[in-house]
Formats: sequence, structure tokens, C-alpha cells
Amino acid sequence: MNITATSKNGTTIRLTDERWTHIAEEHGELGGMRAEVLETISKPERILAGGEGELLALREVKTGKYLVVVYRELGDDGFIITAFLTRRIRSLAKRKQLWP
Repeated sequence: MNITATSKNGTTIRLTDERWTHIAEEHGELGGMRAEVLETISKPERILAGGEGELLALREVKTGKYLVVVYRELGDDGFIITAFLTRRIRSLAKRKQLWP
């Protein structure tokens, strides 16, 4: 089952079961946060440029702790690649900010 969110560009972003399984297994702390991952796509605080055309949506989930969702947009379709939590916001701040 695919569930989706709409990005700031109006693109439908898919979260497939396969990707969700990968995220939950690799980043166990995100296991119960599927809704938060999707909300980060539709309501990010910032969107940064990735190194290979992907986008990084960021949202603070706890003071000083950010949820980062990595996704790709292909025309009017897109998909989530991975997601993780980080406190290392300074290393992300070096990336080009695309939104706002």
C-alpha cells in the first residue's frame, strides 16, 4: 500500500511499504512516526538541496532534534528515499536552501 503526501511544489510524494520497512529497520526510532514523515513533506520548516537532485525536507520534532525526509520529485510524481532524526543541523545548514 502506498500512502502519499503533497510537497510544497504540489507534487504527490509516495511512501511505499518497501521504503517504510527500510526506514523503520534502519532508523528504529522512526518506527511509529510514519505520519510525521509524511507531514514533514507537506509541512516542512525548510527544504534543502541534496547532492544528487534529491530534496531534504526538515522539521523540528523536539527541541534541537530534526526529522529529515529525503525525497525525489519527477514531474508530477515523487517518492521518499529515506528519513532520519538528527541534532546535527549545522552540517545540513551548509546545503543550499530551496524553501522558504
